Parts: sequence; C-alpha cells; structure tokens
Amino acid sequence: MSHESKPTRLSTEDTVNSSPNPGPDDRLEVVTMGRVGVDIYPEQIGVGLDQVDTFRKFLGGSPTNVAVAAARHGRSSAVVTRTGEDTFGRFVRQALRGYGVDDRFVSAVPGVATPVTFCEIFPPDDFPLYFYGRDPAPDLLVQADELDLAAVAGADLFWATVTGLCREPSRSATLEALRARQRRGHTVLDLDYRPMFWDSREEASRWAAEALSMATTACGNLDEWETAVGTRDPEEAARRGREAGLSLAVVKQGPEGVLAVDDSGSHRVPPLTVDVVNGLGAGDAFGGALCHGLLSGWHVERTTRFANAAGALVASRLSCSEAMPATEEVWESLGEVAHAG
Repeated sequence: MSHESKPTRLSTEDTVNSSPNPGPDDRLEVVTMGRVGVDIYPEQIGVGLDQVDTFRKFLGGSPTNVAVAAARHGRSSAVVTRTGEDTFGRFVRQALRGYGVDDRFVSAVPGVATPVTFCEIFPPDDFPLYFYGRDPAPDLLVQADELDLAAVAGADLFWATVTGLCREPSRSATLEALRARQRRGHTVLDLDYRPMFWDSREEASRWAAEALSMATTACGNLDEWETAVGTRDPEEAARRGREAGLSLAVVKQGPEGVLAVDDSGSHRVPPLTVDVVNGLGAGDAFGGALCHGLLSGWHVERTTRFANAAGALVASRLSCSEAMPATEEVWESLGEVAHAG
C-alpha cells in the first residue's frame, strides 16, 4: 500500500518539559543500551554533501532511536549510553527528555566528542553514512562497573546491539548486562552488524554468537544473520537462532518482507509499499514497535506486521527519532482502527 502522509514533527524545545522522566523508583518497561549521537541530514535530496546547502540535526544512534520509538508507543523507556561533555551531549539529553525517554543512565565523558553522523539521501535505497567522533565513541566507553544492573535486570525488556560488542569496555559491559538478565522477560539482541566498526566479520561473528546465547529474541537483516549464525538463508538462519536458545528469531529480508519464527511456527509478513525518502530510521522504528508488540503479548504475526508497518512509515520520512510514529498512526497505515493493548 502507498502511504503519503506528512511526517509528525516533534519539537524538542516545545516538549522538553511536557514529558517528565520516570522517577528513580519507577520500573522501566524498556531499557536499551549502545550507540548515540547527532544525525545531520541534508534538506536537499538526491545530491552529494558537496552540493548540499542546508542541514537539520536530529537525535541519532540505533538503540537510542529504539527507546524513542518505544516511548512513542507509550512505553516507559531509558537508554544506557555515554556522550561527550560538550554542546551536542547536552542536546542529546535534552532531546531524550523531550521525547519522554529517561536519561538517568546517560553520562558524559570529558575530552571525548559526542559523535556526529552525516548522511546523503538517494532514494529509494542508497543512503551513505559518514561517521565523525567515533574514535573513540563515548558510547563505547560504558564501563561494566558503572551499570545499574538492578535496573537492567528488572526492566520488562532489554535491548542490546552487536555494535556494542565491537570494542572494550563496551563489549564487557554489554555482556555483563546480558548476563544480569538471565533471559528474564524479553532480552533482545539487535544483530546490527556494521563492518566499519570491526576489524573483521570473523571477530564480529565470535562476539555475536556469545551474545546470542543470552538473548530471548534476535532481529536483523540477512547480512547480519549471516554474521551471527553463518547463513543467509532466512529459514536456516532462524532455525540456527532457535537452536541457540532464542524464543523468537526475526529475519528482515527487504523486498521479501519479514520472517518471524517462534514456538507457534514460521510467519511471513509481506513488505509495505511506500514512497521512500530515507530508509535509515526504518529498522529503529521496527525495533521500537517490536518492543511494544512483545510487551503487549501479541501473537508473533500481529507483532511483526505492526513493526513492519512502523518501519515503512519512517522510511517515508526524512528523519529518524523525530519521525517515529505513534501507535494509532501505525494501525491507520495498515487500514485498521487502533487496537487496545
């Protein structure tokens, strides 16, 4: 189906005081951990950065965007990460509060810059990324002994990424957080393999396999599943993930849709047709919607269909965090009324 609605604009300045963070004694439904930064997106589409005249800045970083997306579905969420002790670090925390995401686990690293990511936009499927300030990135300097393991273990859902395993001390911290979960509730591993952050695919495969053994759910595209379990065949990848102990394996296949496998069997959800503007935030919208479906106790087919639609909506919009849809928008895009629960 084609969806041509305008993006929902969320102004951080207008909302920063309207969505107070949960208090320290409030239980969090979703805790994500990992990458954060500032996305600088061109307002001119279809040209290289050398020809762009104007840009806009947005909150960025995949697990950070997942926390924002979950909050858009009414979930209390927080992100465990670090920024630089700089102006962009202050922007990150202000933006998180503006989106209703708890920033109590965000700390600043003196002398390190908050990462900035530029992108070029060539719809429908070419979106080059240019990373600055990630050597070292402050979000990869999260220390295991700094973690609030009680909050991590107590959250209804914890979301970690393979990128968080690419360097110490983040690797040890991520694995410690996963161990603390002991596969309670929903423990999700975003396979999120980005070659520029690793010395080799083999190294990524080693650590992805270890993290996978502590997760209950994993999601990723075919390349990411190949890194984690050694095959691009979607059914075989899901089977190997399930053999590693997953309750749910979610394989995103682009134009072939999504395969989700759990105890109830294999479920295939076809893609939605949209006019793609920027595909970079689609996976994060998918992730936040997946969190909502899992926490709602929906059947896997319903959850996957909902997550797929959320991703398609964001692909039709320019930004990532700012573009995350509310629950009602997702159901409307599917031609359905909002569902309770």
